[in-house]
Amino acid sequence: MAIISFKKRPITTAGKLPVLGDKAPEFKLTRPDLTDVTNRDFEDIKVILNIVPSLDTAVCSLSAKTFNERVGQTHNTVILTVSNDLPFAQQRFCKASGVKRVLMLSQLRDREFGRDYGVTMLDGPLEGLLARAIVVIDSLGKVAYTELVPDIGREPNYDAALEAARKSD
Repeated sequence: MAIISFKKRPITTAGKLPVLGDKAPEFKLTRPDLTDVTNRDFEDIKVILNIVPSLDTAVCSLSAKTFNERVGQTHNTVILTVSNDLPFAQQRFCKASGVKRVLMLSQLRDREFGRDYGVTMLDGPLEGLLARAIVVIDSLGKVAYTELVPDIGREPNYDAALEAARKSD
């Protein structure tokens, strides 16, 4: 378990982020078109998991837009923004915000992702949502970088995540 904060209140997360160098935990998430994807759909490419509580918040929206603008700074890399938002809401967000180069994924059908990646918030007003975190997975499926943002109201370290993706492999 890890402790983060929301408006200066402590929040406990389920477990810890994956360990650097370990194989990334398997996941099954849902696209806005309601099809499911797994790790196997991203074999041989690098993945940046931009994990957020909800795209309906300013910081989550900003992180998706920032990664959308910066995705071209890495080679052979896909950026996946993962939240509990319904796929329909994710699709509306992308259309309204012009986000076209980041793939939105939802825990709609399988809530194991949050537990396996240690990011489900277990208490506080956002209980059940995902904590703000970044996990970079290299093209071999191993964890190359992690960041659990200590306060929900803060942005992740985009530069560190993108640099980890560039350096992995």
